[in-house]
Amino acid sequence: MPLSLLLLALASVPSSQGVAPSPVPPPGVHAVPSSQAPSLTANASRATPPAPMEEGEETEEVENESAELEELRALEGATLDPEAKPSAEMMQSLRRLGLTNPLRLRMLDALEEPTFREDDTAPPLARITDLANFDISQVKDRYDIPVDMQPRVAEYIQFFQGPGRKWFRKWMARSTRYLPVMQPILEAKGLPRDTVYLAMIESGFSANAYSWAHAAGPWQFISSTGKQYGLKQDFWVDERRDPIKATHAAAAYLKDLYGELGHWYLAWAGYNTGSYRVRKMVERYGTKDFWVLAEERGLAKETKHYVPKLIAAALVAKNPTAFGFSEEEFQYESTLEYDEVKLTDATDLDVVARAAGVSVTEVQELNPELKRWCTPPATAAKPYTLKLPRGTTTLFAQNLAKLSPADRLTFRVHTVKRGDTLSQIAQKYGTAAEAILQMNRLKSARVLKVRAELVIPVPANARGGSGDAGGGAVASGALAAKVAQARRSGVVATRPEDEVPAGTPRGPVAAGPVKTEKVDGKTRITYGVQEGDSLWLIANRFQVSVDDLKKWNNLPKRNRTLSLGTLLAVWPPESKGAAPAKVEERGGTIVVANAVAGQAPVGPKGKVHTLAEGETLWSVSQRYNVSVKDIMKWNHIKDHRTVPTGKLLSLSAP
Repeated sequence: MPLSLLLLALASVPSSQGVAPSPVPPPGVHAVPSSQAPSLTANASRATPPAPMEEGEETEEVENESAELEELRALEGATLDPEAKPSAEMMQSLRRLGLTNPLRLRMLDALEEPTFREDDTAPPLARITDLANFDISQVKDRYDIPVDMQPRVAEYIQFFQGPGRKWFRKWMARSTRYLPVMQPILEAKGLPRDTVYLAMIESGFSANAYSWAHAAGPWQFISSTGKQYGLKQDFWVDERRDPIKATHAAAAYLKDLYGELGHWYLAWAGYNTGSYRVRKMVERYGTKDFWVLAEERGLAKETKHYVPKLIAAALVAKNPTAFGFSEEEFQYESTLEYDEVKLTDATDLDVVARAAGVSVTEVQELNPELKRWCTPPATAAKPYTLKLPRGTTTLFAQNLAKLSPADRLTFRVHTVKRGDTLSQIAQKYGTAAEAILQMNRLKSARVLKVRAELVIPVPANARGGSGDAGGGAVASGALAAKVAQARRSGVVATRPEDEVPAGTPRGPVAAGPVKTEKVDGKTRITYGVQEGDSLWLIANRFQVSVDDLKKWNNLPKRNRTLSLGTLLAVWPPESKGAAPAKVEERGGTIVVANAVAGQAPVGPKGKVHTLAEGETLWSVSQRYNVSVKDIMKWNHIKDHRTVPTGKLLSLSAP
């Protein structure tokens, strides 16, 4: 039937006298029976006001008026342009009417669009075996993004069918978890729903994906772009990993790219390489045809492949059987569903899980933005919103209120300083090393990085300051449970005697390659700058002044840094040139001694060493090539942690 006769067809059909069947609610939305819908009494002034309407709880009147409005929008284009074919907007309006809505069925009869009659899913395609001759026009109407069949698209389809099949199965399995929550966000922001397949090729729908370019999350935001679009990244959270927040940000970013570049192919390319480069390519070659630009110089290979890869992924994902996949290959994940709670304090995830009656893994999977084993600090004015499995919030609130302080942990942040070890930090805060490792998602930490930040779990009833990591602290029920949990998960705390103080150099200080030669009767040493060097260290090593070093090497007076590998000329005094001073580090302090490197003071019983501030038995053992066990045995030491600074240690057997 011609489109111009649509109004006549609709006008000739009487309105339905019954109640239209309600459309099937989307995943996660629970429809309320009509018998439960609020109604007004005859005495409106005394009637009980209706409860606020929840999402999915629409009255019959609202449904009918919405259907009429959708009918009007769908028919408007047909009335103004009788010769036009049904537009994408009209088809979208038809979908919104619901599968069983009589208005939709009457419109479909008039429009003669049988492909929309059964459901929103088009009939399956026949098996496609000849990609070279595949007519993509057969499937273009199944997508709201542009799709073209190009040689590179065919190559990516073959890649997904062959070498990449293992990974594509995983992508498809995850897709059912995220498509139902991501696509409505994209549509609400004015983007095509099928844009979601950009997340498929970016991360395989993985919230934990992290790339070589330091991009994170399902939409693979780099840090700067993520912050630009409102994704918080700090010590506690990385919102790039949250599938909901990241989808909102990606939709805003892609919308900006489309507005700037004018075509979805160019917007996708800009997402991969940045809009500036794509815009310059458009200006240079005078075209917005991506396929033409991809043949020119200026775009990286990854960007040239990005658009065809996305098209191929979308083609296969929506028609897997047509491209040689069977449904048995995919172990589909359930749709992401959750409830939210507001927390007013940092809370251990183990406590959260026990209170909600779920596993810690379930909590972590719903909250991938969390970087620690606890939620961030929060207040009643600025609570933290945590996702919990659907239907657990009431139980969580009840159980959390019953917890005593002894069953909870508080948290502090410690910045690692030079000389720190994990056992020393645990002792300072009255906690346990295993608990610190667990809270920071570390399996072990023999060496800590200077200036690294650590979350320190402390019993809520602890008095702070210092404590005994191995005794009273672990007596706290919450901390004991945390330690036990850490050990079950494979966390192992390094023995204190095997710990390396933070900031300990991996090699000798100021010990770069030295070349000695005679020039005009004087000794000249060529020295290569190594990690940890400074002009002061090098000057003291060769017993010259810093000013002389600057003069000999034409260095500026205010020069404060040296580049690794820089060669410096040194002219030491003739009487001392053959015996440079020993330069070493003790407990974070640079010490210059005039003794020959490698020798230790010799006492009545052989080698001895005075323990300097910040030193440990481990660092002494490494310096003199002996074991910690031997040092403790030779010096009758029972507890390595109680050795006082200044103690004279014997470094050989009596």
